[in-house]
Amino acid sequence: MKFNSVFDIIGPVMIGPSSSHTAGAARIGKAARNLLGSEPKWAKIHLYESFAKTYKGHGTDFALAGGLLGFETDDPRMNQALTIANERGIDIEFIEDSAGVQHPNTARLIIGDDSEQMELVGISIGGGKIEITELNGFELRLSGNHPAILIMHNDRFGAIASVTEILAKHQINIGHMEVNRKDVGKEALMVIEADQNVDDHVLKEMENADHIDQIAKIVG
Repeated sequence: MKFNSVFDIIGPVMIGPSSSHTAGAARIGKAARNLLGSEPKWAKIHLYESFAKTYKGHGTDFALAGGLLGFETDDPRMNQALTIANERGIDIEFIEDSAGVQHPNTARLIIGDDSEQMELVGISIGGGKIEITELNGFELRLSGNHPAILIMHNDRFGAIASVTEILAKHQINIGHMEVNRKDVGKEALMVIEADQNVDDHVLKEMENADHIDQIAKIVG
């Protein structure tokens, strides 16, 4: 991969021991929490290849739990995250999965609360950076390092325009955007990375637009 600065090489301010196995894992967990929209009540976490082999020794387990608790990478409570999660009644199960994946630091998180459930695949690509590659069966490319909104919508004419018009009205610039659908006229997912965090009142306005079903955000 191409690094942009010395800070990308060193990695983020973090609780160790590893930027890829700990800081990256924490960011995957926090992205999942943000997309669920609440603290999960339970989590089934599939770990692959390098993550599966070293997750206890490298702190991947407590880092993922810390992310689900909403901890930042440098939170001093990070290495106690599994204990804290247990105290809060969060049931976390780690599964060493032997299925083939494209990146050795891959985790599949299936999490839920009292009313919602979601499934996310994230990879830690080094230096604390992550990519989200799948959400609820949709393939996508989301860095997790920029403010983002994820919009479930019906695959109908005007759905994308209604969202982009609202963002333009509020002077929010789009840095990256992609749309994926399962079939023509069926459920679709719009992923937008913005240059700034999107306020809740803007999200509410988009939720009320035609053909929009559900919106979640990742704060940068």
